[in-house]
Amino acid sequence: MLQQTKPPYLDTMYCSFSNSLSLLLLLLILPLSSSIPSVSNSNAHHSTNTINMVPSEAETLFTIMESMSSDQTWRVSFPKPCQPGQTWPGIECKLGADNHLHVSRLDFGNHPNPSCKRTATFPSEISALPHLQSVFFFNCFTHTKTSFSVSRASNASSLQQLSLRSNPALVGPIPPQISSLKSLEILTLSQNRLTGKIPPEVFSLSSLVHLDLSYNMLTGTIPVQLGSLRNLQGLDLSYNMLTGSIPNSIGELVLLQKVDFSSNLLSGGIPEGIHQLSLLNFLALSNNKLHGQFPKGLEKLQSLQYLILDGNPMNITLPLELGKLVKLQELRLADSGYSGTIPESFSQLKNLSTLSLQNNRLTGEIPLGFGSLSHIYHLNLSRNMLGGVVPFNPSFLSRLGRNLDLSGNPGLCLSPSEAHILKIGVNVCGTNGNGSAILPLKNSQASSGLSKPFFLLTPALCVLGLHQILFLV
Repeated sequence: MLQQTKPPYLDTMYCSFSNSLSLLLLLLILPLSSSIPSVSNSNAHHSTNTINMVPSEAETLFTIMESMSSDQTWRVSFPKPCQPGQTWPGIECKLGADNHLHVSRLDFGNHPNPSCKRTATFPSEISALPHLQSVFFFNCFTHTKTSFSVSRASNASSLQQLSLRSNPALVGPIPPQISSLKSLEILTLSQNRLTGKIPPEVFSLSSLVHLDLSYNMLTGTIPVQLGSLRNLQGLDLSYNMLTGSIPNSIGELVLLQKVDFSSNLLSGGIPEGIHQLSLLNFLALSNNKLHGQFPKGLEKLQSLQYLILDGNPMNITLPLELGKLVKLQELRLADSGYSGTIPESFSQLKNLSTLSLQNNRLTGEIPLGFGSLSHIYHLNLSRNMLGGVVPFNPSFLSRLGRNLDLSGNPGLCLSPSEAHILKIGVNVCGTNGNGSAILPLKNSQASSGLSKPFFLLTPALCVLGLHQILFLV
C-alpha cells in the first residue's frame, strides 16, 4: 500500500541513495575481497572464468576420449570437461597449484564410466597428462590388437595406479619403459594376453604396494630383483607360464600379505626365506612342479590364514609344523603325493574351515581330534589309503553334509549308529559278538540273503563292499 501511494520523487531519491550506498560498500570491501581466490577447489561453484584446463592438456584429453569411446560427441557435449556441471563420467579433475584444473583420473569400461569401442587401442597419450594419478581400462581392448606402451620421456610422473584388466586384445610384452612411472603404487595387468619375460625394470618401482600380472602368457623366470620391492604387500603372478625356482629374495619383502604363484611351471622347493614373511596371510603355490621339504621355520608364519599347495609333486610326509599355524582357515594339499599318517597336530587348527587332502597316499586312521574342529565346513580326505572307523559323531556329519568326502578309502568304515545320517562314500562297519569288525551291513544285504560272514578283519579295518561280495560268490 505504501509503494502505491508514495510520490514519484521518492523513487528518484531512493535510487540515488541506494547507488551511493552500494558504491560505498564496494569501496570498503574491495581490499579484503581482492585477496580471496575465485575458486578454492574443483567442486567449488564460484566464478570459473579464470579456472580452466591448460589448452594442450584439454586437447590431449579430447584425443584420448575420441579414440577410446563413442558414447558421446565429447567436444560438443563436454567442451569444458573439468568444469563443475560439465564433468563427464569416468573422469576426475583437481585444482592445481597453478590455478588450473587438471585430469587426475580416467576410468573406462565399467558402467557408468564410458564404454570402449571395438577399434579402441591403448592411448599412449596418457603420458602427456602430467597430473594423472589413476588410470583404469577394464574390458576395453577386445577386438583390435594393441600393445601396452609407456613413453620413455613420460610426463606421467604422478601416476600412482595403473589398471589394465580383462583386455583380450592387449598383447605383446610389458615395456621396460614402465620404470619411468616412479610414483606407481598399484600395477594391475591381469587377464590380458601379455607375453614375454617379466622385465627387471618392473622391480625398480620401489613405491609399489600391489603388483598383479596374473592370467597372461608370461614366460621365463621370476627375476631375483623381486626382493627390491620392499613396500610390496600383494604379489600375484598366477596363471602364467613362468619357470624356474621361486627366488629366495622373496623373504626380503617383509610387508607381504598375499602371494599367489599358482598355475605356473615353477620347480624346486619352497624357498627358505619365506619364513621371514611374518605378515603373510595368503600363500598360493598350487599347480606347479614344486617338490621337496617345507622350509625350516615354517611355524613362524603365524599370520597365515590360507595355504593352497594342491597339485605339486611334493612326495613327502605331511609336516607336523603345519599344525602350529593356528590362524589357518583353509589348508589345501591335494594331489601332491603326500604319504604317511595325517599328523594329530592338525587337530589344533581350530579356525580351519576347509581341509583338502584328497588324492594322496595317506595311511592310518583319521585323527580323533578332527571331530572337534568346530569351524570346519569342507573336509575332503578321499582317494587315500586311510583305514579304521570314521571318528565323527552325528552332529559333525550333519553339519558338513555333502561337504564331507571320504570316498576311495577302502579301509574306512562308518559306525552303524551313524550310518543312517548320510552317505559319505564309505561302507558301514559291522561287528560280531566279540567286537571284531566283519563285513559291512548294507540295506540290500537282507533281501539278497547274504548274511553269513566270509572272513574276519581286525578291529582297525573295514570290509569289502557288496559288489565285491557278489563277485566272490
